Parts: sequence; structure tokens; C-alpha cells
Amino acid sequence: MLTNLKEQPKDKILGLMAMYREDPRQTKVDLGVGVYKNAEGVTPVMRAVKTAERKIVEEQITKAYTGLAGDPVYSEAMIDMLLAQSVDKARLAAVATPGGTGAIRQAFELIKTANPKARVFVSDPTWPNHVSILNHLGIEMVKYRYFDAETRGVNFDGMMEDLAEVTGDDVVLLHGCCHNPTGANLNLTQWQSVIDLINDKACLPMIDIAYQGFGDGLEEDAAATRLVASSVPELLIAASCSKNFGIYRERTGLLIAMSEKAENTAIAQGNLNHLNRQNFSFPPDHGARVVATILTDDTLKADWMAELEETRLGMLALREQLASELQRLSGSDRFGFLAQHRGMFSQLGTTPDMVEKLRVDNAIYMVGDSRMNIAGLNKNSVPILAQAIVDAGI
Repeated sequence: MLTNLKEQPKDKILGLMAMYREDPRQTKVDLGVGVYKNAEGVTPVMRAVKTAERKIVEEQITKAYTGLAGDPVYSEAMIDMLLAQSVDKARLAAVATPGGTGAIRQAFELIKTANPKARVFVSDPTWPNHVSILNHLGIEMVKYRYFDAETRGVNFDGMMEDLAEVTGDDVVLLHGCCHNPTGANLNLTQWQSVIDLINDKACLPMIDIAYQGFGDGLEEDAAATRLVASSVPELLIAASCSKNFGIYRERTGLLIAMSEKAENTAIAQGNLNHLNRQNFSFPPDHGARVVATILTDDTLKADWMAELEETRLGMLALREQLASELQRLSGSDRFGFLAQHRGMFSQLGTTPDMVEKLRVDNAIYMVGDSRMNIAGLNKNSVPILAQAIVDAGI
């Protein structure tokens, strides 16, 4: 039977990482892999995480299973961080998941269970795993215009024109903040227009929020998600703790399902629990317990928020340095969008051939669609990247 298996497509980012490791050039720059790195090229363990882990080791008395939904203290703490007082919590069902990817997978499974005819509208471009999981599950995907390669901003008119085709059977997938891969985000006025369309079409919105705290601040990055939650009858939210808590390998995520009425919450919760049972039984607990420990301890939470803000401001400084250096070298302000984008990523808006030229000529590694991880830079590598971009004629 196993001889019938077909070779699966290679992961482009993992392939890029292998090429980077094998490149002997001392000036090589890795802008491909989507993890935060400090100036020394290390993804650090945050101070509050270390303290929380020590506390857990000292106080934990069992490694027995949690419930199917995970630790309720974790879910409650995450809901407070994401949604604050924007919605009646009695309408919310939630389950812990193996990372944000697990939350997205469970959300798509829930959609398929609720309506096998549902189509999912995704931004063009979007995070590749969105597309991969939808295809794997056999859910029809429809792309809507999002990124304008000329302005390197949001093509909002095109987006709204494409979303006008949505029906009540469909789902609109939105990035809560720090759009991946482009770094270009909707403003709150545009968000309100999207909400009005969603309500007019009676479709289901889904928000993927993986970078809260990496854009404009912890509260500011939640503003759009809270606005949607307070304005629509139903909502799915897939959240990740990988980036803002720096616990990538702990696989810590959360899926929230908001029902129109509180009396429907128990059914939604039962379905979420069922999906967890079918896919992995009980969700992993260590990362979730770390997050819960931090968010429920005022001192740890304050230290975590301070370090998260340092991380955010560091990435913003790199953006501003790169935009300034490109302006100096090119004599043009056409790269000003880099300082306006938010989060870890920006998309240059150039061709795969140009991306390959940067790799071959200058050891600059980025994904073929020209997505680059700003956190892969430091003060010394910014001038190298800027010069390479200008020399390539981008």
C-alpha cells in the first residue's frame, strides 16, 4: 500500500534554510525563516518565560492529562488578552491547540463540519499554510486581492470588489495584525468597511492573529479583532503564542468560536472538544501553562510586556534604518513603505528572478515572493541589504 504514496512538494522555506546553512559567504543574510532573532541572531527565551518555567517546575505535582479543551485558566487569560471586554464571554467557546497552526487546522475542520459547501476567501497573498491546509482538507479556496505591488500597500478597492462575491455560506479569513507575508495592514476605517460587508453578506469572519504585540503595541494590535468581535454575530479566532511569548517549539495556540447567542456556546464547545479528541486527544500543556502563569501574575506580566515592547521597538528601528538607508542610496522615497509596514515581515514586491539574483550575487536569502523577515536583520546587515537591493535595480 505504501508504494502508492506520492512525493509531496518540498517546503520552500525549509529548502531555503538548508541553502543558507551551506553558503560559506561571511556576509550572508537570512531573511527567510519566520522567527524573531535578536541582534546576535538568537531567538531568546524571554525573561518572564524562564521565571514562569522555574515556578512550574517547583510547584507542578502532576503531568496527568488536562481536559480536551486544555487548561481553562490559559483560555481565560488569552481571551482577556485578545478581546478584553469587547464581547460577552458567555458567547465564547475555546480550546487550546498545538500552536497557531493547530488552531487554524481545527477552525477549518469546524467550518467543514458546520457547512461542507463553505468556501474560504483568503488574501492574495496569505500565509502559505492557509492554502496548504485548505487544499489538504478539500475546502474550496477563493483569493481576494490584497497587496498592491506598485504601492506596497493594501489594494483596498480590489479587496472589497472581490469580497462582494462572498455569500452567506462562505468564510472570510483576515489577518488580525501584522499581515503575513506583506506587512501591510488595514486601518480601522477599512476594517469597519469589511465588517459592514460581512454583516451585509451574513458570512462568517475568521481572524488569524499570530503577532499581537509585534506591530503597534499589545493593545493596539488587538483593536481590529475586538472591533470585529463587537460587531458581528459569529466569529472564529485562531491565536498563536509562538512569537509574542517566544515559545515557538512549545506549540501553544488557541481557537475561539464566538456564537451569536450564549445558549449556543455549549454546542460550539462540544464540537471543538470533539475535534481535539479526533486529532490529538489532549492539547500540549507546558507552553499554555507558561502563558497562563505569566498572564495571571502581575509582576511576570509586566516584565513580559516590557520585553515584548523592546522587541517591537527593535524591529521598528530596523525598518526605519532600512528605509532611510535605501532612500540615501537610491535618492528615492519609493522604499518608505518599509517603515510603514508592521510586524516581522515586509514584501518588497519584486520578482522571483530578482530574489534569486539577491541570493546569488549577495547571499541575501528571502522567500521567492520577496517576503523578508525584518527580524533577521541587525544594524550591520541593514546596509548590506540596502546596497544589494539598489545594485539589483529593484
